[in-house]
Amino acid sequence: MRLIYESEITAEFRYMKKTIGGVTVDEIKLVKRAIHGNVHAYGELMEQYKEFLYRTAFAHVKQEALALDLVSETIVRGYEHVGKLREPKYFKSWLIRILLNVINDYYRRNKRVVSMETADVELAAETAAWQDGARQDHGAAVEEKLDLLAAVERLPEKEKSIIVLKYYDDLKISEIADALEIPEGTVKAYLHKAKEKLKNLLKEDYIYG
Repeated sequence: MRLIYESEITAEFRYMKKTIGGVTVDEIKLVKRAIHGNVHAYGELMEQYKEFLYRTAFAHVKQEALALDLVSETIVRGYEHVGKLREPKYFKSWLIRILLNVINDYYRRNKRVVSMETADVELAAETAAWQDGARQDHGAAVEEKLDLLAAVERLPEKEKSIIVLKYYDDLKISEIADALEIPEGTVKAYLHKAKEKLKNLLKEDYIYG
């Protein structure tokens, strides 16, 4: 029987403790420092998340400058309220929630006008992977991708946000539920409803387009 050395046990323990709830220990340390007012720690966290925030914002508003403005506002709001965050492991979900609130505030202040001339073809390409067996090819025609994007834009805001978070940001159902502060079952129901609507919208466009 092979002897198990203390160094092996220590290494295994370190591996098991490398993440907590899918969040790295290093990130949790940064979040804890940010909660206690450390500006540099918060800045490091924003460096890690800025591209993610931008992708999500752009997927909603389809304008580069506007998406950057919304991300900036999210970062400021986050800094103002990070001291109230109770569970460091939920930092990502908490940050997503702030971004979605910022986006919703923007829509309330400004009548929603989305120009298809600035449509994000990449979002449509990502979403196409799940839409239908016949549409899983990422090499599909640009016209089909734009049709799909147009259909996503016609969804209610809650359903659109869930589609973006699930298929564009690749979040788990549990992460979406945390971000939106709704049960996982509700997320699944919204997701199912949104996909059914998309299929019907795309079918209508094919028939009547």
